[in-house]
Amino acid sequence: MLQTYLLVFLGGGVGSMCRYGIAHLLLKYQLNFPFATLLANVLACLVLGYLVGIQLKKGDVSSFQKYAIMTGFCGGFSTFSTFSNETFQLFQNGQTMLGLLNIGLSIVVCLIGIGIGMKLAE
Repeated sequence: MLQTYLLVFLGGGVGSMCRYGIAHLLLKYQLNFPFATLLANVLACLVLGYLVGIQLKKGDVSSFQKYAIMTGFCGGFSTFSTFSNETFQLFQNGQTMLGLLNIGLSIVVCLIGIGIGMKLAE
């Protein structure tokens, strides 16, 4: 049980650091759209979709894959709260179309990411 928590903890920390790294790298471009969050969420969906595909194909994945990567890394790398806050800020700043675009892109592209990941696992 303690090992499971440790795997989630370590994976989540690495995922959070990767998300911060993407945000830090894109910060210099001073974008008016939250591309860093979108990119992190899409990449997390690709990884999660791939591992779900493997799980469906083989019937199971290792504890490391399940807890460190699927739960920890993907959970720490993707971020619904940041997505929600950035979208709210766009609306609050009068950028309604960008807010709606962020919602639409996030839903559609992340669903596509899960699908592509699952296809890659075949």
